[in-house]
Amino acid sequence: MPIETSLDARYSDPRAHAADWPAAVDRLTTAEVFWLTTVRPDGRPHVTPLIAVWSEGALHFCTGPDERKARNLAVRPEVVLTTGTNDLTEGFDLVIEGEAVRVTDEERLRALADAYVGKYGPNWRFDVRDGAFVGDGGTALVFAVAPRTAFGFAKGEPFGQTRWRFQGESR
Repeated sequence: MPIETSLDARYSDPRAHAADWPAAVDRLTTAEVFWLTTVRPDGRPHVTPLIAVWSEGALHFCTGPDERKARNLAVRPEVVLTTGTNDLTEGFDLVIEGEAVRVTDEERLRALADAYVGKYGPNWRFDVRDGAFVGDGGTALVFAVAPRTAFGFAKGEPFGQTRWRFQGESR
């Protein structure tokens, strides 16, 4: 849970209220597509769409060990994950900032593999072996991103920007 929730009046309609974190978690749980931003070793950004599941207070995603995002994370684990809608006048966008931490515990990985099937269907079934997912596409490393800071952008009437700060965020 956040340690601080605030509405940024600079970017919010006067009628707006700070969004509720549990409602944001519901959106994270049901969102199907996320955009992951990592940083390449030379400092250039890298953005890619992917799927993710919310579990135990974190978003979880997977990637092949030789993919650009995995190579970036090996050098710089700080990431941003975003989800929302492409509509300007309705919907709610979410931005999650945090550190991508590799998940290798096989019991947790099995629970996450079940969560992928539960959310995305049987085409996203993974076996767990040697601290990773294994599927038709080969081995996939799994990462958890617990929010350090999160932003919620209410679009439409009223527009509003909420910021959630979590334990451990540096100011």
